[in-house]
Amino acid sequence: MNNLENLGFNNWYKDKVDLSKTDFNIVRVISVNKNSFVVSNGAKDIYAELTGKFLFNSEDSLDLPAVGDFVYAQLFDDDELAIIHDILPRKTLLKRKASGKKVEFQLIAANIDTAIIMQSLDSNFNLRRLERYLVMINEGKITPAVFLSKSDLISEDEIEEKKNQIRSILPDVTVTAFSNNTLSDIESIKTLFEPFKTYCLLGSSGVGKTTLLNNLIHQDLYRTQPIREKDERGKHTTTRRELIVLENGAIIIDNPGMRELGVISNESGLGDTFNEIDELADQCKYKDCTHTVEAGCAVLEAVKRGEISEERYNNYIKIFKESQYNEMSYVEKRQKDKKFGKFFHSTMKDIKKMKGR
Repeated sequence: MNNLENLGFNNWYKDKVDLSKTDFNIVRVISVNKNSFVVSNGAKDIYAELTGKFLFNSEDSLDLPAVGDFVYAQLFDDDELAIIHDILPRKTLLKRKASGKKVEFQLIAANIDTAIIMQSLDSNFNLRRLERYLVMINEGKITPAVFLSKSDLISEDEIEEKKNQIRSILPDVTVTAFSNNTLSDIESIKTLFEPFKTYCLLGSSGVGKTTLLNNLIHQDLYRTQPIREKDERGKHTTTRRELIVLENGAIIIDNPGMRELGVISNESGLGDTFNEIDELADQCKYKDCTHTVEAGCAVLEAVKRGEISEERYNNYIKIFKESQYNEMSYVEKRQKDKKFGKFFHSTMKDIKKMKGR
């Protein structure tokens, strides 16, 4: 097995290699800091930058490399510097709406096999937030899993109750409770990570992601900071996404805790997350039913009968409306950007013509 295969470069990616790009090395992005990167060829970590052409032709953030991407690069100075020219096709992509009022995507990670949603078994436990993460994960066609930390804070019965709450909406998803303070729990967690598969840790600040990662790699690679007493939230300790290889060959991408989780989704992410609502929608009287006020709405009738909880229904409507608004705004923004891009290129051509006279 070559070094790149140790970073998850399997047959799926090999089949996507552009055979005309024989002058380039294939490396994997392991860290991103604005427009500078760290990549790895499986044997060495290398500082990397994008070509000017790459940057110029990138219309938005989706065109730029994310942690987990495999990219074509030229290596210089005895493999001390890499220049990235292009991105290989992505198997999966985890993205969200950029925080604040920006109407654009923020890339979280690429080529993820399993995305782990981590919540702690204290006031951080929240089914509605879990559903929001699931929309993002399902949108990326990524397998979800759930880790519940701080199991030492509550009783076994309470843990089982919370697990059952999750199973009621995610019957086929692995749900694991553990404590970062219990060695046997950490050893059990390790068995869930398969060699050469890529995992991503998601969750709010303060749920113990950084502590878990430190436990898995047997060293304090990352700083941890105490929880604020007034709101039980952790301070951000991870400031950039990192790709780490465990002893058994499993690959983990750590992510900063997300204060805001905006959704830009098409129907697949919502449909897969709220599958019972999606199935009932086919039984509605009207094809364009909004599931809010219409007579003959199968979804509303299921809510009235108690087959769908009001909390789950309300969260569906909230995410659906938010997603529609964000998606519409994003499409409008892209159209404006493309018009400006055409204007810019046309103007540059005119300037060159004038200079040539």
